[in-house]
Amino acid sequence: MTPRIVALGGGHGLYATLSAARRLTPHVTAIVTVADDGGSSGRLRNELDVVPPGDLRMALAALASDSPQGRLWATIIQHRFGGNGALAGHPIGNLILAGLNELLGDPVAALDELGRILGIHGRVLPMCPMGLSIEADVSGLEADPRMSRVIRGQVAIATTVGKVRRVRLLPNDPPATPQAVDAIMNADLVVLGPGSWFTSVIPHVLVPELAAALRSTPARRALVLNLVAEPGETAEFSAERHIHVLSQHAPDFTVHEIIVDASRVPSETERAQLRRTAGILNARVEFADVSRPGTPLHDPARLADALQGVWLRCPPPESAAQQATVPTPIANGPRGDDPWR
Repeated sequence: MTPRIVALGGGHGLYATLSAARRLTPHVTAIVTVADDGGSSGRLRNELDVVPPGDLRMALAALASDSPQGRLWATIIQHRFGGNGALAGHPIGNLILAGLNELLGDPVAALDELGRILGIHGRVLPMCPMGLSIEADVSGLEADPRMSRVIRGQVAIATTVGKVRRVRLLPNDPPATPQAVDAIMNADLVVLGPGSWFTSVIPHVLVPELAAALRSTPARRALVLNLVAEPGETAEFSAERHIHVLSQHAPDFTVHEIIVDASRVPSETERAQLRRTAGILNARVEFADVSRPGTPLHDPARLADALQGVWLRCPPPESAAQQATVPTPIANGPRGDDPWR
């Protein structure tokens, strides 16, 4: 049997996880952040009051079938209009999702319909059925370094020159998409990260129903750390700091394993420190070669191997029957396996 994998995140980080997960199983569900307020997504949510579609579109493209129709439609939804008019900068997929949402009156139904056209075997779901906002406490922007300033909006937080201390969602108790909760509870492996730590990863543990599902699911849980610190959000963050801030936002959140690129923590002294820090999440650390050589990107095949290891090392009791069968990687990954296209 092949595992049911649920991946949580947003943007390019989630694309990387999905590109890896689909190599192991067709049963992949993406749960996507919905706080984007920039670019095409920001314009559409302001004008049409829709769930921001950009990260959802990218997840659909990552899971699109390798059939000729799937490849064609993946290219279509990723294409951005040029020029200087009202449509300039809008990806076709964002407009299709916005239109389907208006016609069907349900963002999940809109995603399922476009997923059907793309030949997706899994599913793409928003973490919340409405668009959310993110607010952050940021230090280093005032003359007094002890003072913090409140910054609102995903783009503003991602590009701040200050140091992000804490984030919260607005509203602060948003409902989870019911299908997302069901997917987490029925998964064999749940993967959080990589991605923009404060705006794509941590928001998932701030949605009460999602956080509860992540605590109680019988699935194996893996956290994938970023390859490098991001300018703005996590500038100069160590691997340990990523774990600390996640735990500060969700003190009861735990995972079974944390996947770290071996080249990021080269010395045994640093690795020992990271293993101690991982105890905050009750996790063991798996050091693996998961980067694409010469780039700051995760390699889909290498990350797939690491995720397969998490699932096989100690499946939960409900998946014991699956232990005897090693999942067979799917031969063809997504087109080019490139999260940046």
